Amino acid sequence: MKKAFFILCISAVVTACGGSSSDKSGGTDSTQAANQTAKASNSDADTVVSKTGAEPTGGSAGSKAGEGLLAASDCNTCHKVDTKLIGPAFQDVAAKYEATDANIETLAKKVIAGGKGNWGDIPMTPHPALSLDDAKEMVKYVLSLKK
Repeated sequence: MKKAFFILCISAVVTACGGSSSDKSGGTDSTQAANQTAKASNSDADTVVSKTGAEPTGGSAGSKAGEGLLAASDCNTCHKVDTKLIGPAFQDVAAKYEATDANIETLAKKVIAGGKGNWGDIPMTPHPALSLDDAKEMVKYVLSLKK
């Protein structure tokens, strides 16, 4: 069951990040199915989401779904876990931000919209096809990498 979920998540990320689709409706049926599956399987994740937005979230292992989504994305082109490439190392991001709901929301939106200035002059490429829920899972995993 976990293998099927992992494959479904990878397929959703590839669909969300790949190609130049003229469909601006917000996703395909397979992406929506993957998001629903991810929500239904949230009990398998090592993350606990707080409703207040102020308490730290995420466990020491982070989100397994986020780890899979990150591995299937193009993030590793510019980022590595412990080494700065074009963008900051994931561990440096984790050291800078607490794993609160507010930070997870802000960083997930930054992943989707892209940006410039927080880590230097080189802009981060936007990922508009990535769903907010998937981006949050990825951010939870990154923030769990704190040294």
